[in-house]
Order: sequence, then C-alpha cells, then structure tokens
Amino acid sequence: MKTYFKTQVLSNSVETSERLAMDLIRYIQNMIRYRDCIYLALSGGSTPQLLFEILSRDFSKAIDWNRVHFFWVDERCVPFSDQESNYGNATSFLFSKIAIDKDNIHPIHGADDPLNEAVRYTGEILSIVPCHKNFPVFDLVLLGMGNDGHTASIFPGQLNLFETNSICTVTHQPETCQRRITLTGRVINNASEIVFLVTGKQKAEKVKSIINEETESSLFPAKKIVPVTGNLSWYLDKQSAAYIDIKMS
Repeated sequence: MKTYFKTQVLSNSVETSERLAMDLIRYIQNMIRYRDCIYLALSGGSTPQLLFEILSRDFSKAIDWNRVHFFWVDERCVPFSDQESNYGNATSFLFSKIAIDKDNIHPIHGADDPLNEAVRYTGEILSIVPCHKNFPVFDLVLLGMGNDGHTASIFPGQLNLFETNSICTVTHQPETCQRRITLTGRVINNASEIVFLVTGKQKAEKVKSIINEETESSLFPAKKIVPVTGNLSWYLDKQSAAYIDIKMS
C-alpha cells in the first residue's frame, strides 16, 4: 500500500505541523475510500497542539470525521478539565471545532483509579480496534518525544514496557512521580503507520542519537519504536534536525 508519510525536515514548527496535517488528511481521505472507519492514537503534550489547530482551522470539512475513531497513546492521571489533560487539550484545539460524534472519541479517564482505568481502556480498545494475534492494529499512531528521549509515557528505565503483553499500563514520570496511563511498546509497534512529530532545538541531540543509531540511543524509549510490519516516519523542524543529514523539504 502507498504510504502518505515520509521522514522530512521543514523550516520551522509551523511548516512541520502544516505538512503533517496535509499528509494526514490525504491519508484519511484515501483510507476511507475502502474502509468504513480508521483508528488513530494521538499523543499529548504541547507539540501536537499546533497540529490540532491547523486541522481544525484548515481541514474541518476536508473529511467525514465520523469515519475516524480517536484514541490516546497516553494520558496524565488528571481530570479532563486539568490543563495537563491530553484529552482536554485535544478537545479545546480540535474536537470542539469539527463535526464529530462523541462516540468516535475514546479518552483515557485520567481522574479514575489508574489500575482500573488501564484495564477498562484495554477493553475499550480491544472491542473497537481490529486486532492481530491479540494485539490491536491502529492505522496510525502519532508520537512525540521528550527531551530525555521518552515517548508515549514510557520513560528511560522503563524499557521493559516494550516486552510486556499488556495493552495499557500505569507508569510514572520519574522526576515528578506523576502517574500516567500509556499504551505499551508492542501495541505502538503493531501500528500500520507510526509518525513522530518533533520540534525544537532541545530535542536535536536525542534526534541525532536515535536516527544515527548511536550507542547511547539504546537507552531511549523513542529508539525502541520499531514497527513490526508498518512504516515509521519523522516530521522534524530545522532546529530538531540540526545535527542530522536530512535535506529540508
């Protein structure tokens, strides 16, 4: 199947998010030509907010959003109303501005008991997302990367979460001890398309280490993102790609 995503470098964070938005819409348009629904898992944090703004501003009517089911890669254990809620931010920047049925949006309930919620969310994913060998197969997983090389809510020192058979699990942010709920590594790597959206000069050293496969990168969870059969792409701005040899698009 043709892939609509490719690793590329744009001049700044706005252009990077705009390119990913265009590629994502083209991908969805193509997929829903022969599929009733597609299944996406979104990341949180500040980086995707610009992407969400562009999608809601420029592409609100470009697709039938009710053909897309949205899940989350991870969530902080906070209420939806909290400014750190990944679901809350996605709702503010995207879902409140497009025509989509609430049944197509599948948040992690961060305010609930984390262990119970990890079990509940696992059941929700397995009841909706197509599976292969007991693991869900998301059509696309959108990832970010932290300054420490973490991705999803899998942090350095938690690489065992790429070996577990669990679908979701509870983790913690090492510095703050904030609890998180996250998809595990095997679920992420089972996706058909995995896209990193990474911007900012503070990420440049980790991007270089991972893409150039330097020895130290084996400690970074983002390096462990290796699709089983799918495709992996990086959307970078000039600052985050400062130390790698990829021509700007």
